[in-house]
Amino acid sequence: MSSATFTENLASLPEVSHLAGLNLLDSTGQNVATLLNQPGTAGSVRVYAALAARFGVLNSEAAQAGITLYAEHSIDAEANPGKHPNIDRLFAVAQGKQGPLDVVLLPVTHTGQ
Repeated sequence: MSSATFTENLASLPEVSHLAGLNLLDSTGQNVATLLNQPGTAGSVRVYAALAARFGVLNSEAAQAGITLYAEHSIDAEANPGKHPNIDRLFAVAQGKQGPLDVVLLPVTHTGQ
């Protein structure tokens, strides 16, 4: 793992204020997770959106990159399964237990403008 912290890694990723969130779809098109761009999951939306932009799909290579981006949180997730479900998902994809997953970005919809 890199020595950068999650906060430092997050600051290096593109902004996602234009996104309401994202959906993760399995190979059948089934929605397996929705991450909303709100407190508590906004960082994960930023990580997953960056992985989608870089890799096109959430495959093993992308998941491994995501685990590195989560830095110290990945260590905590590995020690405490279930505490960080968005990181647990990356471990599952990296280990071939899930995925690959398609990432569908959900843009913010503006009304009255």
